[in-house]
Amino acid sequence: MNENLLEKLEELKEVKKEIYKEIHKVIIGQDDVIEKLIISLFTGGHCLLIGVPGLAKTLMVKTLANILDLKFKRIQFTPDLMPSDITGTEIIQEDRITKERIIKFIEGPIFANIVLADEINRAPPKTQAALLESMQEYQVTVGGKMRLLEKPFIVFATQNPIELEGTYPLPEAQLDRFMLSIKIDYPQEKEEKEIAEMTTRGIIPETKKILNREKIIEFQDLIKKIPVSDFIIDYVVKFVRSTRPGINHNSKFIQDYVSWGAGPRGVQFIVIAAKAVTALRGDVNITISDIKKVVKDVLRHRIFLNFNADADGIDTEFIIDKLLEEVKV
Repeated sequence: MNENLLEKLEELKEVKKEIYKEIHKVIIGQDDVIEKLIISLFTGGHCLLIGVPGLAKTLMVKTLANILDLKFKRIQFTPDLMPSDITGTEIIQEDRITKERIIKFIEGPIFANIVLADEINRAPPKTQAALLESMQEYQVTVGGKMRLLEKPFIVFATQNPIELEGTYPLPEAQLDRFMLSIKIDYPQEKEEKEIAEMTTRGIIPETKKILNREKIIEFQDLIKKIPVSDFIIDYVVKFVRSTRPGINHNSKFIQDYVSWGAGPRGVQFIVIAAKAVTALRGDVNITISDIKKVVKDVLRHRIFLNFNADADGIDTEFIIDKLLEEVKV
């Protein structure tokens, strides 16, 4: 085993502890959600956070951005938000000396390393589509000219699952761009008490910056080097393929309740997310437990259910849990 690799993994493990320490100055609890945000950060995967108002979704992302020496922008999605409000626009300017008119490009908030798309489902599909090119190709095209985005580039989007009036469901193509879809639950009673005590004192905690752009890219490259056995790949492929209904499918509940299963990106994202889980604990050996730790967050927005599922109260959590029981290692 490469000693340098092990040293770097140990360094990453310590960095993870530092990130937890800084975020917990502001956020009480939510360790599992914070870990998923860190996975997104070190894999470069976009992340969708789903939860009712008041669960610190926005604050969590802003706090993570604050401790990183990266360019951060927040976009508040509204029904009247235009694509140019995200990507930027070209304007005509006149040179004061020569009086010559030139076209100048004004960058939009998408030109950042960390972009917070707040309440992403409040904007119409045309505006949501403005994110598609940037999320997949790391570039934007305005006025026929392509402009590259600086890496790392990660979109963290928030979504309110209960207030659906005036919202636009994300199209499947855009949902598929998000590596993780994270459900955020209410805090525990003890944590809620701590939140009340901390937030009503009028004291704003100070966080320190612990990572820069170069270091994050270095850790992202490190995670890609984690080896994956054929055994693990075979299990992930078998699991993702089992989400797709078909003529010869063994599982009746998949045939009964699922319209479309996860695509190949599901396999890719499960593997890279499991690599991150392994690396963040300073290890190089991916286990089935690492796979199971991320499988719900990767697949819950990639399995599309039919009317039978709605009628019977079946959700994607139920489908994934059943497959975890059925798909043998």
